[in-house]
Amino acid sequence: MKYKVNLKKTEEGYAVWCPGLPGCWSQGQTEDEALDNIKEAITDYLAVREELIQDVELRYVEVVNA
Repeated sequence: MKYKVNLKKTEEGYAVWCPGLPGCWSQGQTEDEALDNIKEAITDYLAVREELIQDVELRYVEVVNA
């Protein structure tokens, strides 16, 4: 699966976050390191999310864009 990430050069290197997954962010000294780190952060985020919703009854709703 592909996720859009934002990458920003900082004084320390690169900050990277996934806007579609609130609170999912990482960093690295290089752009490549930051992108590798966010891949791991996304994987961990999704694993924890699945764990948290295991015993929750889920419903889906359809939203029509206006």
